[in-house]
Amino acid sequence: MQKTAERLAEDGVVGLIVVWADNNGIPRSRTIPIEQLPQAAERGVGVSPLFAIFDTHDGITYGPPGLTTPSGDVRLVPVADRIVRLAGQPAFAWAPGRQMNADGSPWPYDQRSVLERQVEAAARAGLEFRAGYEMEFRLSRLDGPLPVVGPSYSPRLLLEVDEFAARLMGDLRANGVEIGQLHAEYGPAQFELNIAPADPLTAADRQLLTRQTIHAAARAHGLRACFAPLTDGARVGNGWHLHTSVARDGVNLLSGGDGVHGMTPDGAAYLAGLLRDLPSITAITAPSVASLLRLRPGFFSSAYAFWGVENREAALRFVPATPLLGAAHANVELKPSDASANPYLSLAVVIASGLAGIADGLVPPPPLQEDPGPWTDERRAAAGIHRLPATFEDQRTALLSSDRVRAVLGEELFGAFTVVRAADQAWAEGRPDDEIIAAHLWRY
Repeated sequence: MQKTAERLAEDGVVGLIVVWADNNGIPRSRTIPIEQLPQAAERGVGVSPLFAIFDTHDGITYGPPGLTTPSGDVRLVPVADRIVRLAGQPAFAWAPGRQMNADGSPWPYDQRSVLERQVEAAARAGLEFRAGYEMEFRLSRLDGPLPVVGPSYSPRLLLEVDEFAARLMGDLRANGVEIGQLHAEYGPAQFELNIAPADPLTAADRQLLTRQTIHAAARAHGLRACFAPLTDGARVGNGWHLHTSVARDGVNLLSGGDGVHGMTPDGAAYLAGLLRDLPSITAITAPSVASLLRLRPGFFSSAYAFWGVENREAALRFVPATPLLGAAHANVELKPSDASANPYLSLAVVIASGLAGIADGLVPPPPLQEDPGPWTDERRAAAGIHRLPATFEDQRTALLSSDRVRAVLGEELFGAFTVVRAADQAWAEGRPDDEIIAAHLWRY
């Protein structure tokens, strides 16, 4: 670490930003002088354990075991092999952090460690995962809305932020984040980029790094980026769709078989495991009050629990292999996912549910290629299709009834997560939707 610190200092870096994501999906950080990197990598940086019970609005809710008083200390340790000099903030380097007890033992509220355990469980089963994010965001000027010139998805709309787009793509490349594409999206002044697939820990780390990179590029051009699940109650919101695939010995189990659209039996069981746990998964991947406002029929947010092949209204969209793209391209897209989700917890519960589906040999029902939103309640009930959690009580029931998700998080972190969700709901009680949406705009 000494040589790394010296090299960065010689390049003009004065500080290291160590980042973690809390239970609201909000990045939190500590910044240390770069010369202190060797000590921080060994002993960490002190942070309050109360960050585990911060709600979206920075309120603190005491209650879970071990988090009943303001006393205590946690060590935030930078993940040394993930240090990146930030192209958009050249005086600073960046690293994800791991939260540990003061004696060096694992801290049960550390979200990154939860994902590490699931990756290890997958490896013991002889399986490896790949994950990638589609990230939607809305741009505005510092002094007001960005003029909308041109139709959705048009190059004319992207031209309005041409300098930002060029800066962003260059900064992402320099920061080691490979993307597949950047384009204007469906909503006004809305844009999307997708991060190339990687192993789960790298995917979650890069999701946080990409946020930092977008914010810096936007600021450099007099803009600011909004990642909130909903920016306007009358329009579509921002989804951060999570794509995953599972492989054995390097072979993608979602292709090369004789099942539905080429899935192997284990690949189909992986999808079926996600479908079985979808309500509780969604309570982790779209957890905020703003998420609940976004998950509504007819707004491309996938409000119903079903899967389909290339069906963009499906909560689980299966993307099959094709002769043009190859077998490795096959993946499952989880659409009810947004910026208010902790990326490490999201991937952890997805992996755990998929592993359980494979272990149980589940078989998915036939895919649905329609939008069930316009159907009658009777028709949806007959087809076994139900709404994903639409209220706080729905979310809470889904979480409390899922032993699998509870086990993934562990009792301590599960308690903190549910307490934070209840605090957010208490804050929102009685407030109009517009006030709730406005309060979430710049949190992520």
